[in-house]
Amino acid sequence: MDHRVIAPAPGSPAFQCKLRKSPSPSPAPWKCRVLASSSSERQFLQRKRPIYVPSRIDDPSYVRIFDTTLRDGEQSPGATLTSKEKLDIARQLAKLGVDIIEAGFPIASPDDLLAVKGIALDVGNRVDDDGYVPVICGLSRCNKADIAAAWEAVSHALRPRIHTFIATSEIHMKHKLRKSPDEVVQIATDMVGYAKSLGCQDIEFSPEDAGRSDPEFLYRILAEVIKAGATTLNIPDTVGYTLPSEFGRLIAMIKENTPGSQNVVISTHCQNDLGLATANTLAGAYAGARQLEVTINGIGERAGNASLEEVVMAIRCRGDEQLNGLHTGIKPKHIAVTSRMVSDYTGMTVQPHKAIVGANAFAHESGIHQDGMLKFKGTYEIMCPEDIGLVRADEAGIVLGKHSGRHALKTRLSQLGYELESKKLDDVFKRFKAVADKKKSLSDVDLEALLSDEVFQPEVVWALLDLQVVCGTLGLSTATVKLSGPDNIQRVGTSIGTGPVDAAYKAVDSIVQIPVTLLEYSMNAVTEGIDAIANTRVVIRAENSTPVTHAQSTEPVQRSFSGSGASEDVTVSSVRAYVSALNKVIGFSKAVPSSESSVSATQATTVATK
Repeated sequence: MDHRVIAPAPGSPAFQCKLRKSPSPSPAPWKCRVLASSSSERQFLQRKRPIYVPSRIDDPSYVRIFDTTLRDGEQSPGATLTSKEKLDIARQLAKLGVDIIEAGFPIASPDDLLAVKGIALDVGNRVDDDGYVPVICGLSRCNKADIAAAWEAVSHALRPRIHTFIATSEIHMKHKLRKSPDEVVQIATDMVGYAKSLGCQDIEFSPEDAGRSDPEFLYRILAEVIKAGATTLNIPDTVGYTLPSEFGRLIAMIKENTPGSQNVVISTHCQNDLGLATANTLAGAYAGARQLEVTINGIGERAGNASLEEVVMAIRCRGDEQLNGLHTGIKPKHIAVTSRMVSDYTGMTVQPHKAIVGANAFAHESGIHQDGMLKFKGTYEIMCPEDIGLVRADEAGIVLGKHSGRHALKTRLSQLGYELESKKLDDVFKRFKAVADKKKSLSDVDLEALLSDEVFQPEVVWALLDLQVVCGTLGLSTATVKLSGPDNIQRVGTSIGTGPVDAAYKAVDSIVQIPVTLLEYSMNAVTEGIDAIANTRVVIRAENSTPVTHAQSTEPVQRSFSGSGASEDVTVSSVRAYVSALNKVIGFSKAVPSSESSVSATQATTVATK
């Protein structure tokens, strides 16, 4: 059956009528605590999101948020996502209110193409009561095969976009592309024209490594792609080289010196190699960029990207006074949950001191700070934790313990921002009762650890049923593991090792029989106390996997997979994490091994970087 959605061209009257389901309600007021010159709280009204038109924004103060977590973010080592995980994150990004979701790089593999297509069909066709639906974008290099694959994937969305790029810095053109500037200009214009010929009316063009490109050459190539049909010009600081003053000046000069720039949207894409991605992004916005490319938690290639939560909250808290009234359509109350989902799915742990979403972001230990907070929170907090959906206190006085029921658990999870379907709630409740029998009470952090272990996991192929270990100084460590397999048959494996975790992992290997290498292993206690829940993260690489060709370096690289697990028993936590990673390997390879054979971990793919 053909599920293709035939939609009017974006920006056309028919398109706008299709999206306008009902009159938009009046915007609700929201509060943001800022430390103004008068040291007083100020209130702001969330302004209405303007109607989407690819090449312009009718509100000059509105900034589009372009999220590339599913594309650039997934390129972080160990952050490989399954199609289901990508769809879950895309749905959450839509709930967050991002304007554009870069869903992936469709030419990378059949699996990537299907994942982007699935997001386009699902998330890209969900129109809310205000007429909002995110643009679904696919990345492509400047060649016909890439662009055709991107269009095949995203064309099913109501608002599809193709994002194509080619390098423009001298070092890239000479050493990577081995092409002259004239050849690069010709390729760029031809491929933007090709994308338009396919029927795409929303085309983004990026001059890769713009931060180190000759400005005069940038003005030239950007002017030509505008003529060819580009509607958004993205200016990437690909290697995180520029300083905020430089990047802001670059954006301003492009707007001033590029013929036709007034007819397109200027965008930023800043990498964090010097720790300046957020600062550069804000400098670009101040200079006139009206689309900002970011990722959740700032994840991405090398040192990562500009962080969505940092950029959005900086605009929210300081946009009115310092950024000429800039505002976004993001709903900050969903930031905390989105951050946790991305962290759990990718295995990229958020450092405690991370701005906005780190565990210490709203913690005050200094006596002076605590005294100030008790007297007036505005003394040391420039925003409320509740603004980003971080709820750490229960006004109803609910304390969850072994006598708590399913309704109390559901209520607390809802207060924390998690809405679970019945089956998932049942699974979390079973784990909750098992842990509550051993702990006096469970904190919010304990609940989120259990939630991560039950909900934010890859599709279950192998599941841990039982584990028993014998270890100590008197003999070899021995582990016996019972797993439920893809055929629902229970299998038992026993092995010895240098310690309980090593023995348990070898026992799992004897059952699953997928040769892998353990690259990383880490564990932390999610709360204080000897009865704390342990949270384990592992990263593995399948030995039989097909190398991935890196589009930037053209060198073959191996894809790695992360897994996480939580339990009050450290060895159980470790095995849960290992099995989770193995399930991700199997899920990505689209092959379920029998107990007597092994499978390759991945299909041939190509990963693009920008």
